[in-house]
Amino acid sequence: MSNDELACTYAALILHDEGLEVTAEKISTLTNAANVEVEAFYPTLFASFLSAKPLGGLLSNVGGGGAAPVEADAPAAGGGDAPAETKKAAAPAEESEDGDMGFGLFD
Repeated sequence: MSNDELACTYAALILHDEGLEVTAEKISTLTNAANVEVEAFYPTLFASFLSAKPLGGLLSNVGGGGAAPVEADAPAAGGGDAPAETKKAAAPAEESEDGDMGFGLFD
């Protein structure tokens, strides 16, 4: 990522954090205040992208994804009249307060 992109990203995050609308003019104002010279098209590019996909939505989707959970009680192929077994979740084992895992860093 170039310095221009980083500066515009940080400016957009600052504007979002302050609850202000992310516009090209405001991004340019922030980068100029930070004495960072960015090419003229970057603030416009960032502002137009963020008008289509709001920054709050992008930030809330970080780390999302992965496979859907598999249903454990699904019947096997071939049917059958056997009743489904109910599985109880095992209670998590209690950890000691200091989180001792049985070994020390300097043992």
